[in-house]
Amino acid sequence: MIDRLLAQKQAVIFDLDGTLVDSMWMWRAIDIEYLGRFGLACPPGLSKAIEGMSFTETACYFQEHFQLPLTVEAIKADWTAMSIEKYRTQVPLKKGARAFLAYIKRLGLPMGIATSNSRQIVDTVLGALQIQDYFTDITTGCEVAMGKPAPDVYLKVAEKLRADPACCLAFEDVPAGILAGKAAGMTVVAVEDRFSQEIRREKEALADYFIEDYEALFASVDGPEEERAAV
Repeated sequence: MIDRLLAQKQAVIFDLDGTLVDSMWMWRAIDIEYLGRFGLACPPGLSKAIEGMSFTETACYFQEHFQLPLTVEAIKADWTAMSIEKYRTQVPLKKGARAFLAYIKRLGLPMGIATSNSRQIVDTVLGALQIQDYFTDITTGCEVAMGKPAPDVYLKVAEKLRADPACCLAFEDVPAGILAGKAAGMTVVAVEDRFSQEIRREKEALADYFIEDYEALFASVDGPEEERAAV
C-alpha cells in the first residue's frame, strides 16, 4: 500500500493532534478544567463545534460563546501553559509514525505539518519527540486566513514545499481536516484515533483511504476494495 500511496507524490503533509501524535485526550481534559475555572460545564458537542478551528479561532469562540472576561491572547496563553508540560512528557507518536517518517525521508520527499495548534506547542512536541528535523515546513491555522475545513493551511504548506497540491498526500484524523485536504485537491488518508472512534464511518466516507495506524501502511492489501477501503 505504501508504494501506491506515494507514487508520483511530491510531498507528504500531516495534521498534528490526533494524526501524528496521540494528544486529543488531553484537550478534552483541558476544556473541562478551563471552563470549570469560570464555573461553567463543558457542553456536549463542543469538540465538534471547534473542530478544525485554528488556535486563535478557538480562543475567539470560547471568548464569545462562553463570555469569558479575558482577551483572546490571554486565553491562548492559559491553554499553552496548561498543555505544554503534557506535550513534553505525556504525548507519544502514533503507532508506526516514526518508521513512516523515516521511510519518507529516505525517499527524499519533503514533509510538512498543517496544524490548527499554536507554533509554540508544535515546536515543543516535535522537539520532545525528536522529530523536528523530518519537516521542511510547519504552518499553523493562525498563519492563514481561514482554519479547517477551508483548504488554506494545506495550500500554504504545499506552496512552501514547492509541491503541486494534487501531488500531495495528507494525513488527518477528523472530518474538518479531511475536508480541508480534499478541498486543497490532495489525496487524504484518515487516521484512526480513539478520540474520534464514534465518527469512523464518516471519516472513511470522506477520505480516500483509512488506516488504523501507520504500521498498516507497510502491509500489503489485496481484494476489490484495495483502492478505496480502510486498511
